[in-house]
Amino acid sequence: MYADTCPARRVDPPLGRRVARQYTSFRLAEHLDAAGIAASIGSVGDAYDNALMESTIGLFKTELIKPRRPLKSLSQVELASAEWVDWYNHRRLHGEIGHVPTVEYEANHYKESTKPQVTTII
Repeated sequence: MYADTCPARRVDPPLGRRVARQYTSFRLAEHLDAAGIAASIGSVGDAYDNALMESTIGLFKTELIKPRRPLKSLSQVELASAEWVDWYNHRRLHGEIGHVPTVEYEANHYKESTKPQVTTII
């Protein structure tokens, strides 16, 4: 009966809360900048902060969970997950990085980046 006389309506949070969140994000950006840290979060309207995680979760579901169902215990899930992560990092060939496993690509990157840079002056 009360619902008929008092329709539901969305109540916005108090102005102070919205403003506090805005200043928190500014303060976070200032702290990251002062520490020389690049933020890994996107800006309003993009999905950069979630894209990698969503892609990885999709691969995890497609390549591990769906083919092996049903996983009946926590220990089965833990073992299957550890095996998949090991395979993904050490044996899965990634097309975007030259068809090599991520561990090999990372090792090559660090090997190349630690070589002294030689500049020839003519």
